[in-house]
Amino acid sequence: MKVLSHFMAVFNLDKCLGCNACTVACKNIWTNRPGTEYMYWNNVETRPGPGYPLEWEDQEKYRGGWILTKDGKLKLAIGGRVARLLELFHNPYLPTIDDYFEPFTYTYENLVNAPESDKQPVAEPVSLITGKKIELRLGPNWNDDLAGGTEAILKDPNVRKLEDKIKTDFENAFMMYLPRICNHCLNPACVAACPAGAMYKRLEDGIVLADQNKCRGWRFCIAACPYKKVYYNWVTGKAEKCILCYPRLETGQAPACFHQCVGRIRYLGVVLYDADRVEWAASARDPKEIIDRFLQIILDPFDEEVIKDAKRNGVTDDFIEAAQRTPVYKMVKVWQIALPLHPEYRTLPMVWYIPPLSPLVENVRVRSDEEFFPLVEHMRIPIEYLASMFTAGDTKRVRMVLKKLITLRIYMRQKRLGKKVDERLLKEVSLTENDLEEMYRVLAIAKLEDRFVIPTAHKEKAIKMFEESLAPEYGQGSRGMTQTIRKNSRLRLT
Repeated sequence: MKVLSHFMAVFNLDKCLGCNACTVACKNIWTNRPGTEYMYWNNVETRPGPGYPLEWEDQEKYRGGWILTKDGKLKLAIGGRVARLLELFHNPYLPTIDDYFEPFTYTYENLVNAPESDKQPVAEPVSLITGKKIELRLGPNWNDDLAGGTEAILKDPNVRKLEDKIKTDFENAFMMYLPRICNHCLNPACVAACPAGAMYKRLEDGIVLADQNKCRGWRFCIAACPYKKVYYNWVTGKAEKCILCYPRLETGQAPACFHQCVGRIRYLGVVLYDADRVEWAASARDPKEIIDRFLQIILDPFDEEVIKDAKRNGVTDDFIEAAQRTPVYKMVKVWQIALPLHPEYRTLPMVWYIPPLSPLVENVRVRSDEEFFPLVEHMRIPIEYLASMFTAGDTKRVRMVLKKLITLRIYMRQKRLGKKVDERLLKEVSLTENDLEEMYRVLAIAKLEDRFVIPTAHKEKAIKMFEESLAPEYGQGSRGMTQTIRKNSRLRLT
């Protein structure tokens, strides 16, 4: 066992407003430079819909993430080193500018300098890349609130898996928001795919970064990332991505998108994990088993043996204390109400989601609280759709999460009415009244200091943080990541 610390986030989709305040905050700070116009390190997608970039979930098209070989070994879906070199100058699995949108501005000078005329002058859209006039047909929020209609929604890879009846009726049945940032994965494909070693994972907190000095612009990282959260700066020729606002984290502040969230859906904290078993967790034969393995490598921060081993590996006391205080650990492992986005990609993402409850798709009479559980099947958002996104198709796990959220609502309503909750309800979801009380406090009325439990960086570790970083050799994946540290490091993992 080799215990290390890692930042982990939980997004409560039941409270997301789709306001994009998070997107605006990130955009104004990090991607307001030339070459970054099309980059959205944080974006909010309307579901169902094709997402951003278009159809990023279609791995038949993009081949992102990891696949399992016949002998049970992890392999990059885009191929090994030889295959990548053969496609050095033509990578068929890269998204094009048309899959995002061509960055543009308007000819505002026409409004000021136009000669006197009977006609109203107009500001036409002009490409920031070519400088030529273009026809606008795509943008980061083009399908906001299902504005793209049926044509756009049917491009959602998750919708294609639904039954025909749902396909024809869903636009009138359900809608949800899905905010996305870089997942800062435990087993990042982008890091393993970079031949130059420019992509790396910080040892202290697990944040995945791109070294601008080492980047050669080969864009293998973009192709390998199944979430398409690595971008190419067309001005500098370098790869860029979400840095989890680490300059803010190191001073104890939440990332900009977290802090700006109007719905207070975001939680951030530190978890302790077993670095020796990362590859084991990602290598499950059945993708549905990956979540169970994932939960096993996230360790109890109160366990004395875990604490002892963490200290032996350089985890500081304040990081351990943060891991003990954050509600993220309970939401993910104790209560198990949060789920990872597409675990079948085998990158082990460290951003998890609480799936949303939704109104009923039809008028169903409920005579007692005991009958609420069957109503899970009648919710507007099909369980199959949520399972396609969060559990590799495991509807049973999604159903249990929704049952727990419903139980919380039943419990709080009955408590306000002075009624006693049937113990059978609690037994059904394996929760106690104390669990529900704490869930209510965390999900409904948590203050900023409760949602964000962030230890500050140590001054004496500032230089060491750059020297000691998890940087796997090309194509090695998690195995290489637990064995290889940058050459200038004074610490080696064995």
